[in-house]
Amino acid sequence: MKKIKKLTIIAFYFLSLSPLAAQKMQWTPDGNAYYSFTKKGVEVVDVLHPGKEQTFLDKNELIPSGSSTPLDVQNFKVSPDGKSLLLYTNSKKVWRDNTRGDYWIFDKNSKKLTQLGKSLPASSLMFAKFSPDGKKVAYVSKHNIYIEDLSNNQLTKITDDGTDRMINGTFDWVYEEEFGTRDGFRWSPDGRKIAYWKLDARDTKNFLMINNTDSLYSFTIPVEYPKAGENPSGCSIWFYDLSAKTTKKADIAGDEVQHYIPRMEWVQDSKSIILQQLNRKQNQSKIIIADAGSGASKTIHTETDPAWIDIKTRWNDNDPTGWDWIENGKEFLWLSEKDGWRHIYKIDMNGKETLITKDAFDVIKPEFFDVPNKQIYFLASPDNATQKYLYKVSMKGGKAQRVTPGAYTGSNQYTISPNGKIAVFNNSNVNGQSIGAVVSLPEHKELVAAKNVTKANPETSKTEFFQVTTEDGITLDGWVVKPKNFDPTKKYPIVFMVYGEPALQTVTDDYYSSWSLYAGDMAQDGYVYVSLENRGTPAPKGREWRKSIYRKIGKLNIRDQAMGAKALFAKWSYIDTSRVAVWGWSGGGSSTLNLLGQYPDIYQTGIAIAPVANQLFYDNIYQERYMGLPQENREDFVNGSPLAYAKNLKGNLLLIHGTGDDNVHYQNTEVYINELVKYNKQFQLMSYPNRTHSINEGEGTSLHLSTLFTKYLKEHCPPGGR
Repeated sequence: MKKIKKLTIIAFYFLSLSPLAAQKMQWTPDGNAYYSFTKKGVEVVDVLHPGKEQTFLDKNELIPSGSSTPLDVQNFKVSPDGKSLLLYTNSKKVWRDNTRGDYWIFDKNSKKLTQLGKSLPASSLMFAKFSPDGKKVAYVSKHNIYIEDLSNNQLTKITDDGTDRMINGTFDWVYEEEFGTRDGFRWSPDGRKIAYWKLDARDTKNFLMINNTDSLYSFTIPVEYPKAGENPSGCSIWFYDLSAKTTKKADIAGDEVQHYIPRMEWVQDSKSIILQQLNRKQNQSKIIIADAGSGASKTIHTETDPAWIDIKTRWNDNDPTGWDWIENGKEFLWLSEKDGWRHIYKIDMNGKETLITKDAFDVIKPEFFDVPNKQIYFLASPDNATQKYLYKVSMKGGKAQRVTPGAYTGSNQYTISPNGKIAVFNNSNVNGQSIGAVVSLPEHKELVAAKNVTKANPETSKTEFFQVTTEDGITLDGWVVKPKNFDPTKKYPIVFMVYGEPALQTVTDDYYSSWSLYAGDMAQDGYVYVSLENRGTPAPKGREWRKSIYRKIGKLNIRDQAMGAKALFAKWSYIDTSRVAVWGWSGGGSSTLNLLGQYPDIYQTGIAIAPVANQLFYDNIYQERYMGLPQENREDFVNGSPLAYAKNLKGNLLLIHGTGDDNVHYQNTEVYINELVKYNKQFQLMSYPNRTHSINEGEGTSLHLSTLFTKYLKEHCPPGGR
């Protein structure tokens, strides 16, 4: 995680857990070192011999001709031959991430800096990639794809229909948000073709946000946003042949509008591509191979699920759309929950599958395939769903073996080198964290000590983990931070932090478990602070745990939370049940409103930030995945939405929302307000003008939000033991 404990819950949603995610780095091919961007420039860092870095590019060489200041490099890639660098700078945000900007080439031999795409608009280039021979670079600009020859910087435009609604080589808002897809084109391994996604968003309606503050007259900001029940963009795959300068469409069966293609990659022989196609309800997955010459395709594998099929199956977090090849491209690795656990399978090019992990527990995340030793590394935690440990299993299958030593409790993270022999290792738990150690694999012997070791402040109340069983027989994990100088004979207020939907776990054993917006020390002020993990969250507790929420968001998760609270009150005599508060952000804001509306006798105070008040207002990929199609079961959407229960509000409510939220539209809060007004339910509202879903833009915003949260909580759920 990032530097400080007092992060907003939205940061918890979006920050990467990869131990090297915050660094600009790339492994060397042999896996013994990595290229890293430092204050000195780009250096080659020997993992086993820190302090012996070699300079690849000095920061003084980052000053372009005619300029006096060096480029502000946000990322880089080393060419296949190791002789040049592709530098990314001057980046701009596209929805969530800074994925467009300028690209420069640094030639190590000539020491020359050359800007790519000079004739194109500034900060418009996206996803630039070297060709396999390193002689060309392809990129996207304004929804068209270009190839630039590095020998003469001549441009070839391989698509010419790109507009704001015809999207080549990247994706629309909802694909990016819900599938994690951004980079939408691929070089073939032989460098002779490019395969790319094309999205036709011409029929996707705009949602109009309004800006009232930045000019004399207000103006609208359109976002192409398909809400639940609305058709998605049509999606197709195309091929471009560099020699023939011709384009060919892949002939893939199925309505382009009623299917998704979240994953695609070249087969290693460069003759065809392989892709995953999901139907609109996302409960059927097909693996399809399409010939790059004729465009003809065939389905080699089909899987169905009564609920949904989760596509988050990639080894490589930075490339969620790609493929994981083994056996020289003759087979690939795949994840499925078909037998009740998330297990690893291998599938050959005829679709024959073989189960590899056979233990009765979930694979949390695949990490690495060790080709020479035919070992697969993955994260799992068979006995404690709040933790993560490294395991390995033979490609032949059999019993998995734990690699992480028993001394490293909590949440463990690994960045494994390409040779599979070493890994950069992070350990995190509620007592502290160690960052940047280097260990050998599979022995897990420490070769280089951690660069950063942090211990929890002994003056701070410790996070404790517990389990509680509800009257429905459901056992929930939870964490609690008790007041300082805790006296069990007194009565204390309790504050629940909730999320509760399939996108996020909140109860995890890591250094930043106790997320809060509170301006101060909740334990010092005398609150019992708690989070419970209801069914339907992505905890490693088996398919049934995760998918029991299908068509029941806003009902099953809410009952689990409420019954969990009741069970705690019965178990902990020190809880003052007249001072019970709950808060959450996004899906957690929705859960907060639902808890106040469906169980008003349990919760007296709620703070709901950026909530979805009506599930029909959220995007189609997310909401239809977990709830079905409104055309078929609209009542589930209605009955699970906070809007249906606004009339039951009894307690104190603070609604918080950014009016520039492109994710959960401010519209949600406005319709909820209308319902509260209709039934004369008093509440408080804070609208942050033009702020997005993270509500962190603008001077003073984060402090104001934290102060507002704290003041409201203290006033309506007073702290301290009595």
